[in-house]
Amino acid sequence: MLYPLIFQPAFKERVWGGRELERLYAKKLPTGAVIGESWEISDRPGDASIIANGPLAGKDLRWLMENHAPEILGGAKPAAEGRFPLLCKILDARDKLSLQVHPPTSKAAELKGEPKTEMWFIADAAPDASLYVGLKRGVTRAEFEKKISDGSVADCFHRIPVKAGDTMFLPSGRVHAIGDGLVIFEIQQNSDTTYRVFDWNRMGLDGKPRETHVAQSLASIDFNDFEPKLVETKFAGNEVKVRSLVNDPLFNVETWKLNSGADGLLKPKKLQIIAVTAGEIGIRSGSTAVNLSAGQFSLIPASLERTEILAKSDATMLRVEAN
Repeated sequence: MLYPLIFQPAFKERVWGGRELERLYAKKLPTGAVIGESWEISDRPGDASIIANGPLAGKDLRWLMENHAPEILGGAKPAAEGRFPLLCKILDARDKLSLQVHPPTSKAAELKGEPKTEMWFIADAAPDASLYVGLKRGVTRAEFEKKISDGSVADCFHRIPVKAGDTMFLPSGRVHAIGDGLVIFEIQQNSDTTYRVFDWNRMGLDGKPRETHVAQSLASIDFNDFEPKLVETKFAGNEVKVRSLVNDPLFNVETWKLNSGADGLLKPKKLQIIAVTAGEIGIRSGSTAVNLSAGQFSLIPASLERTEILAKSDATMLRVEAN
């Protein structure tokens, strides 16, 4: 019954957003809105992604998990309350995001939040773009707290210049912010708990300062996490080049570079997500074939025995595997 699934994106207005998703990926954004996030695959309360293709079009991911969880998940573990384990987004940061942290598993319940481990794949970057990830070497908790109170806490963050194709892994507890001029594919644990440390003294969309969560942030930050590096793995292969980006108990991520006309097989009997970052590919499983262009995602249920990828042009994609 199941097949490679495509979903309708859900667009989120953010004070730091823009219109790049329209320019880069021809997404039909709401007129005049500054869109910071496109939620591509989501099973959050009130934000379940709606299927856009095939016989199940119009039903949502919540319905799928309630009625077909074993076929979707295979051996992957669901999130809390039986929800789909991952949340996949594209972010458009025209301005800096807040300096923030997500609670680690050991602290999340105590703080009444959910842990969130995530990864960022840089799809497009302005020439001087950067991330703020982890602490500068030697920064102490006492110094960090002092700089929160005097408004200079950004000085404590490790700043990393980035370009398209770079990847950063962010386990829960790693303090971080996205700089301006970046479009990012974000793969994350199904969670929406974010504690803001500092928001650059700006106003929100309602004209008021956005809430910060200093006590929760201080309880969540790993103060021994100094100057983390971008993922440093290399590509291997010929017509299909593969590079491992993340191997974590929650999810694995690879990036594939395919020459036009090249094909490859996905792992059988595994819950996977394909996200095209450049070019166009086809996905075939059984009698179902779907085409994906840059900026589109497909969920591959674990019940599918054979799923083939065919490059319709030179293409780059992420292959995400839920654990």
